[in-house]
Amino acid sequence: MSKEFRELLRKVGSGTHTSKSLTRSEAKAAAKMMLLQEATPAQIGAFLIAHRIKRPTGEELAGMLDAYDELGQNIPQIPNFKQVTILSSPYDGRSRTAPLSIITGLILASVGIPVLMHGGDRMPTKEGLPLISVWQGLGVDWSQLSLEKVSQILERENLGFYYLPKYFPLANDLIPYREQIGKRPPLATLELIWSPYRGDYHLITGYVHPPTEKMIRDAFSLRGVKYFTTVKGLEGSCDLPSDRTAIIGCNNPETNEFQRLYLNPRNYDLSDRNIPLEDSNLLLENIIKILQNEPSPWLKAAIWNGAFYLWHKEICSDLSAGIELVKNTLSQGKAWQKLKYLQNICSQ
Repeated sequence: MSKEFRELLRKVGSGTHTSKSLTRSEAKAAAKMMLLQEATPAQIGAFLIAHRIKRPTGEELAGMLDAYDELGQNIPQIPNFKQVTILSSPYDGRSRTAPLSIITGLILASVGIPVLMHGGDRMPTKEGLPLISVWQGLGVDWSQLSLEKVSQILERENLGFYYLPKYFPLANDLIPYREQIGKRPPLATLELIWSPYRGDYHLITGYVHPPTEKMIRDAFSLRGVKYFTTVKGLEGSCDLPSDRTAIIGCNNPETNEFQRLYLNPRNYDLSDRNIPLEDSNLLLENIIKILQNEPSPWLKAAIWNGAFYLWHKEICSDLSAGIELVKNTLSQGKAWQKLKYLQNICSQ
């Protein structure tokens, strides 16, 4: 038993009236002791559920991110490389709506915007469809590659995927606790705002509840992260909804001021229902149709997401121009060709 960890656990788990938040250094220490299994299983489980009940602070998330940076393998900065866009998605996957971020990533990469995703396998409590499984269904198995190879592909093809079980087994070893405590712990928020790339990056994170966004902003402020965007996306992902106004938060890196965007797809004739995730084979079939510029009921959603991110990354002057660029990119087969390149490289 770790006596040091017991004191931190006592601090966050003392109840509604007497529990206290950890300092950044204390949160880092707690995260390290959990990752290194210096705390006992009983202590780790108790901390995770107590921390969920108390709710984490931005300072605590900043400290835990410090621990992730210190103990996790990362992709080193690529010399003379452009800013990498981190498209974050919940590690426990999607269960209600179809994930479109892979299409978005292929579109961005095909016009020269580097994109990095990260995640693992199916995990509790949601047990949703993870992005690694979608990639594998498309013939790109990132799970078999070395981290050095992923870095090379990112540099060459502007796209990469960081597979948690292979590159950060310490964090992956904490996943069974999610099933044992029956709740999603604050680590799930941590995963949305962690970057496995050590160079210049712009992090796009989804969220569901407004208080989570505030915690994220506080954590970024403490860590000096200026390039970030928040999206009240589908199931906590960075996929924009198609059936309602998208709520987006943009941090201005020059002034560090936070601005709010409200974008309605109806204004661009792209409004549609959010695509339900009914069958993984149907998902793969429609992703391929869209990339091959064939008719698909999901095309509007793919265009809406791709257009926003092209505009947001200042490739286009406005959303209308972004829509046209997405259409041209798909019609010219650039995103499809990008997928073919990745299939070939990952099979070597």
